[in-house]
Amino acid sequence: MDIRNLNLAYTYTTKDGSKIFELCHPANSKATNLSLAIAYIEAGSATKPHIHKKGEEIYYILDGKGKMYIDDKHSEVNPGDCVFIPPEAKHWIENNGKDRLVILCTSSPAYSHDDTELI
Repeated sequence: MDIRNLNLAYTYTTKDGSKIFELCHPANSKATNLSLAIAYIEAGSATKPHIHKKGEEIYYILDGKGKMYIDDKHSEVNPGDCVFIPPEAKHWIENNGKDRLVILCTSSPAYSHDDTELI
């Protein structure tokens, strides 16, 4: 059994600038093909435009609101929204609300700085 708690999660800043709490990743768990993290984007901030060469991601908005950009499209996102991001898609998210934007992020294969290319 492999149980992780947010209070003990490994914390770092990704290449795109988001603050990440890595809940489950091959580096810290029995997971081998994916990762799960909580990301925080402060009010008035945005991640840097980037792609993942191999990784596909899913963002699930837990709290706050923002604007999601994928390639040439954009949409408002709110709590309860789920966003699929395919490999090679240029993407970023901005917090256009007054409160912190909180996102549950999963990536397959697991997130890697080496798979992240800033645009």
